[in-house]
Amino acid sequence: MSIDATRALIETYYATFNTGDRDAFLALLDDDVAHDINQGGREVGRDLFRVFLARMDRCYSETITDVVVMVNADGTRAAAEFVVHGTYLATDDGLPPASGQTYVLPAGAFFTVRDGKVARISNFYNLPDWTRQVTGGA
Repeated sequence: MSIDATRALIETYYATFNTGDRDAFLALLDDDVAHDINQGGREVGRDLFRVFLARMDRCYSETITDVVVMVNADGTRAAAEFVVHGTYLATDDGLPPASGQTYVLPAGAFFTVRDGKVARISNFYNLPDWTRQVTGGA
């Protein structure tokens, strides 16, 4: 893929995430997408990503803003820096209790692109910062 096509794919990835159209979002992913979860493991496959999204949608309402996409010379890898604006709706496993707390969190992601689809996404954000925001800690 060209640099411009990869940039457009990643920009579409975030724009589609923001619409809440999960079928359109999942269509951007390779069947065997590798998903590296922040401070967690790797899940492989679109079906596992669908399960992940369902949990995220149950526990969080998020909008991604201020997206900046960087692409390598052959269009096979990309990175994005962005800001997550969210509301913590329901308690997620192993995390503090949810009560509608809001948060604003800088984040980043790394992508591998193959045949016009996202083949890998590795997300990174500061979990202690998120925890401080939702618990009211200093």
